[in-house]
Amino acid sequence: MAASNPAATTLTPLRWRALEASHARRADEYTADHRRRRSRHETHPVQDFLFTYYPTKPAQLRRWHPGVGVTLLDAPERASARWYTRGHVPGSAVVDVAVYLEQRRDTVVYVHDLLGATRSRPGQFGCFGLHEWAMVYRQDPAQVRHRSTPLRLGSEGTDSVVESHQLRCTHFDAYRFFTPEALGRNAEPLSRADQPAREQPGCLHAGMDVFKWATKLGPVVPGELLLDTFELAWDIRELDMRASPYDLTDWGYEPVPIETAAGKATYVAAQRAFAERSDALRVRLLEVTGAVLHGA
Repeated sequence: MAASNPAATTLTPLRWRALEASHARRADEYTADHRRRRSRHETHPVQDFLFTYYPTKPAQLRRWHPGVGVTLLDAPERASARWYTRGHVPGSAVVDVAVYLEQRRDTVVYVHDLLGATRSRPGQFGCFGLHEWAMVYRQDPAQVRHRSTPLRLGSEGTDSVVESHQLRCTHFDAYRFFTPEALGRNAEPLSRADQPAREQPGCLHAGMDVFKWATKLGPVVPGELLLDTFELAWDIRELDMRASPYDLTDWGYEPVPIETAAGKATYVAAQRAFAERSDALRVRLLEVTGAVLHGA
């Protein structure tokens, strides 16, 4: 099936192959340690999360796509790839938006609506990262997720921090990992069904999930944007765990002690900065979903 409209941008083989190689190098810089650990059957309590919770393999992350409306000259191998088609120039390739939308419309609409709804709400900055604390609240030490990493304040100290605060989590995919005793302490119960009505830009996990939505959109997302969302998730994950109840000093991470006024201030300042970064990336993803939905 040939593309129905001339592409807005055309890239020569020299140009697009350089972009492809640069993208792979950038991805490899982030995945090298994870790939090395995996070959040795080793784990990392902070960095591995982006490759386990988000089911995106390093090989998928390093695969570059030009995005919507970009014709790649001399790219016959791309023309036969899934969701690509031949461009108007012989031997060229372009993302087949029509076929992609036919097969992935529900996903595109969901992501588009969720990102737009998230942007429409004011950020909330009073949770102080207590979701990680709620995941180990009154939990048997043998069941703690990172059992090889000690709790900074011990079990009783961790429980006391939870009990001295109001849990204000708005993100279902954090809330669903709360211990049974912690669920009832949240300001409001959460469900998958009401996720689009709850997501707000101050949430660290909603910020990390911008990467998830980019991966779900596949080849319509330009490679640079995909890696920008990954880098945001990488940076947020570090703060998420530094503010957690775990003692990660042996891994090179200084704690953000959210049980103190100074720690709370540090957390909120970083949270606001991440909210700005995630909002900018949501705008870029909305431009992608809008282009797909409007047949660009």
